[in-house]
Amino acid sequence: MGFYYFIILFVGIFFILGAGLQAFKHHSLSKKRGILGVIGLSIFLFTPGSSDIIAEFLRLNE
Repeated sequence: MGFYYFIILFVGIFFILGAGLQAFKHHSLSKKRGILGVIGLSIFLFTPGSSDIIAEFLRLNE
């Protein structure tokens, strides 16, 4: 099952990088910010403890 998760992960990374490349190629500032925000959020979600931070932010620990 983990093999398929890695395939989906790499396909997603490919699409995000492709969209970022198009945004930088066409000099679209709003698209650059959106793509960088998605990449930043993706990296944050891979960090250890991110689920605890999100739970505190959404007040799900109460």
